Amino acid sequence: MNLEAIYHRTGQAWCYMYDKDTVHIRVRTKRGDMDAVDVFAGDKYDFERTLRQIEMRILATDALFDYWQAEVTTPHRRLQYYFRFTSGAITVYMTETGFADEPPSGVTGVFEYPYLHESDCLQPPEWAKHAVFYQIFPERFANGDPSNDPEGVLPWGGKPEPFNFFGGDLQGVIDHLDHLSELGVNAIYLTPIFEATTNHKYDTSDYMKIDPHFGDTETLRRLVNLAHERGIRVLLDAVFNHSGGRFAPFLDVVEKGEASPYKDWFHVLEFPLRVENGRPTYRAFAFEPHMPKLNTQHPQVKAYLLDVARYWIEEVGIDGWRLDVANEIDHQFWRDFRQVVKAVKPDAYILGEIWHDSMRWLQGDQFDAVMNYPFTNAVLDFFAHRKIDAVQFSHRISTLIATYPQQVHEVAFNLLDSHDTPRLLTLMHGDKRRMKLAALFQLTFLGTPCIYYGDEIGLDGGADPDCRKCMEWEPDRQDRDLFDFYRTAISLRHRHAALRTGSFRFLQADSDSGLIAYERADEQSRFLVALNASDQAATLQLPADDMAGAELLYSSSAADGTPASGTAGTIALEPYAYRIWKKG
Repeated sequence: MNLEAIYHRTGQAWCYMYDKDTVHIRVRTKRGDMDAVDVFAGDKYDFERTLRQIEMRILATDALFDYWQAEVTTPHRRLQYYFRFTSGAITVYMTETGFADEPPSGVTGVFEYPYLHESDCLQPPEWAKHAVFYQIFPERFANGDPSNDPEGVLPWGGKPEPFNFFGGDLQGVIDHLDHLSELGVNAIYLTPIFEATTNHKYDTSDYMKIDPHFGDTETLRRLVNLAHERGIRVLLDAVFNHSGGRFAPFLDVVEKGEASPYKDWFHVLEFPLRVENGRPTYRAFAFEPHMPKLNTQHPQVKAYLLDVARYWIEEVGIDGWRLDVANEIDHQFWRDFRQVVKAVKPDAYILGEIWHDSMRWLQGDQFDAVMNYPFTNAVLDFFAHRKIDAVQFSHRISTLIATYPQQVHEVAFNLLDSHDTPRLLTLMHGDKRRMKLAALFQLTFLGTPCIYYGDEIGLDGGADPDCRKCMEWEPDRQDRDLFDFYRTAISLRHRHAALRTGSFRFLQADSDSGLIAYERADEQSRFLVALNASDQAATLQLPADDMAGAELLYSSSAADGTPASGTAGTIALEPYAYRIWKKG
């Protein structure tokens, strides 16, 4: 028994509130080292009489470790606990003080969750668990109102460059809501729409004004209302880490220097403000002179930005915020931000842009979710870049599952590409078979999937700015087979709760063939998904009990895109094939 591999602590993803009466407890052991792990839990004021033995199950397994989990309900909202590990004839107990051959004789030294306060529990909005997002870069989606086109606008469909414009606007989004409804998405995320000088609008000039090239407040209100009528939520992008170079307070500091009342709104290193050797004399986003960093710890800055967050929810009824460069802003600002937003709209979705481990922001006091780039990177490394094999992919995903509490995964923003990355089809080197496999995994995995505009009709593009091409609206230039694939996969997700909120576990992963198979399950039904990500045929081999009575719902071998028939047992999958079966 490898005791050095065992790890647990109270808090974060190891012992956390799932709801007001339920605690999830996890512990890590060396892979394959334990025959059984049990947790003994009870109320700290009546420990001996309330003590219960709860068998733990393996939640996930990666290359090195098994991660065990138990769900514990506690009627008095207090919890003390310890573990028992069994490996062959060896039994070891673990408390907060260490390991022992015998169970503790009292409550001294055992692990403790003192009290379950609802205010401490991360409770993301329920609707986000069931959402399929669609990201729109407004300047490149559709030109619905040529009267507001910027000067020098280019004909639609030209080559995107860092500083050119094609006239996309909010009216263009309104005009194509039918497309979104037909696709089946029920939430849209708009990159910034407030007044700015660039085509991407991440250099905000006025946070209280819609960019005139996009429309006005009434246009946004109309978009939100029409989207809501279709059951589509709307998320806006908040750029609070930095402003733009034309932001009025910043211009005042440029003009007046130390005499400006706004000098402490920014992180000034030296007056007067200037750029020397390519570096500004003030803090900025990535040393960009036109994106000065805001001092979010300054009371006036904080009050202004929190008023922005409140205003657009109250004024037009948006459903939440995506927060740009969220990890470079102080945690206290985000705590206050959450209080303000949730007071106005309790079910608002607060989504942070963070590209790395994000546990510090996901403990109930800041964000509901983050953009799940660890998921993105694992999927792309397997399906696109082929840097890892199927077994390594299963380990990466399993490690991710063990990293966060369950409710974090249920609303994690799972994207495969965006305005910041090359497009999915380009990452797949134009191979739509591989693209479909990656998208199918995304749409049948835990969390909230997001599709980047145009992926569904075959839009390609390299790194920024090429990934920001104009949307293709000519039907004969759209890939309708790809569109039908996305529509069917999204529909499957909407129709079956287990594909949204059910448990997840890998059933098979073959390093030599590129085959993965996994299960999504809830109390009503089980789904078996098999994906062959290689250019060689592969064999799916699952126990008879897993396949008995399974109905084939969806298959890549169906010529007309409708569900195909199939049989249980050992099944051959052709290259780049996928199958989804349902039981129950």
